[in-house]
Amino acid sequence: MLSTTEIEHYHREGYITPEFRLPESILASIRSAHHRLIEKHAEFSDYCPALLAYDTAFLEIGKTPEILSMVSQLIGDDVALWNSSFFAKPAKVGTKTPWHQDGEYWPIEPLATCTAWIAIDASTPANGCLQVIPGSHRDQSLAQHQRNTAEGLALPLELDASAFDESEAVNITLEPGQISLHDVYLFHGSDANSSDHSRRGMTLRYMPTTSVYRHAEAKNSLGAGKLDLSQRTIYLMSGLDRSGQNDFSQKH
Repeated sequence: MLSTTEIEHYHREGYITPEFRLPESILASIRSAHHRLIEKHAEFSDYCPALLAYDTAFLEIGKTPEILSMVSQLIGDDVALWNSSFFAKPAKVGTKTPWHQDGEYWPIEPLATCTAWIAIDASTPANGCLQVIPGSHRDQSLAQHQRNTAEGLALPLELDASAFDESEAVNITLEPGQISLHDVYLFHGSDANSSDHSRRGMTLRYMPTTSVYRHAEAKNSLGAGKLDLSQRTIYLMSGLDRSGQNDFSQKH
């Protein structure tokens, strides 16, 4: 469980790194599932935006009681998991993730999501760890983004440089099994991995069911077919669908 201090830090700064750590047995199962995915889909060797569309074994990680408990403390007891991604960042070739807000991509109304970011390997400044701008979520609005189609980027939208001061960035350094939790409006990104060590990270995207995932209104597609935001399956993790509008029947 998160302490009162940790919960206050999350709401004030937009992120938290709890004391909790996943056991090595679960990390091994994630690595194994990712290896199976890459064997079948080599195109995801660096980044896969929709793990659950290809292997629901990753769904079991989303059901981890300790993670669900912490997320519930932050966004309420009625929780849906709508996506999971994998940022592999292989040694020397791992791509850069430009500064962005997650909500710029997602068809969720009202916009609300808590992301759990799981370190599969050590995540350090040397191999491109997550960076955040503390407190950048506070006005709960989306800043201006620009499309950036340069090579070597994991995502195509980038925050306008005038929207923030990069010198305020904080590195989220994690050991294998540690997680961080961050708000949908938080400014964040990561550098490319130029080190000799991989930096694998898995994300779980949870939303309160007072929000609705609008399949028909996905505005920023990240790919065709199973990767398209309009085709994501939504999973009820705990409680009830408080909105009464989420479609949990849509399957890939």
